[in-house]
Amino acid sequence: MSIVLSVQNARKVYGRGCPQCTELTGPEHARSQCTACGSVVAVADASFELHKGEILGVMGESGSGKSTLVRLLNMDEPATSGSARFGGRELFTLDAAQQRRVRNRDMGIVYQNPHKGLNFGFTAGGNIAERLLAAGASDYAGIRERALHLLERTGLPQARMDELPGGFSGGMQQRVQIGKALATNPPLLLLDEVTTGLDVSVQARILDLILELQDELQLSMIVVTHDLGVIRLLAGRTLVMRHGHIVESGLTDQILEDPQHEYTQTLVASAL
Repeated sequence: MSIVLSVQNARKVYGRGCPQCTELTGPEHARSQCTACGSVVAVADASFELHKGEILGVMGESGSGKSTLVRLLNMDEPATSGSARFGGRELFTLDAAQQRRVRNRDMGIVYQNPHKGLNFGFTAGGNIAERLLAAGASDYAGIRERALHLLERTGLPQARMDELPGGFSGGMQQRVQIGKALATNPPLLLLDEVTTGLDVSVQARILDLILELQDELQLSMIVVTHDLGVIRLLAGRTLVMRHGHIVESGLTDQILEDPQHEYTQTLVASAL
């Protein structure tokens, strides 16, 4: 199975950092903040691979570093060190223009808060058009047809295509975000707590949609969540993070049925 993304020793430190940051932070110290210099080690030397058509789960409590890791991969923030190879490029060394091209064409992201992923001044269809235009599309009839197709595919009624997303429910806003993220047929989709805050029935429909799209399009996905139910349903493999470190990784079923790390055992037990 081909490798879509290869991450090696990705690190993000907020602050000036010091030689003692690594030894004074992490799960064994139960903290991410260095007591020597005050810097926060949000992600510490994370390494993993993502294969074509695979859904990789990243789970951990608030402050574990999982969302920071996604922001690094989406190039929302610069990495302190490390590498991330995607599509023949080294993401962490791209300039601003190259980053925009990769984000606009080759990857999509869906945020927990739709206000981060949608322009609420544009209609549902306009949000998808915005992404297609940024990727270089110029056929306006084709853009509208593509937007209509994506919104229908994600379950938004055709009659609401020209409405502003502010009038939609949370679940419908997430559907528009997913449609926008898929506009350019990207090989990589990043999902950051996409069901958090939604009603259980709405969560179920969004998760079913994600599985349908992954099966239909053979997308590679990274799913960040603190919800073990989401991990169990979506992810074939899972990384467990705590205080910036990956403390356990492996097949999802193995991790949830027979967790090896003390922290993972606590997470699984708390969900029972």
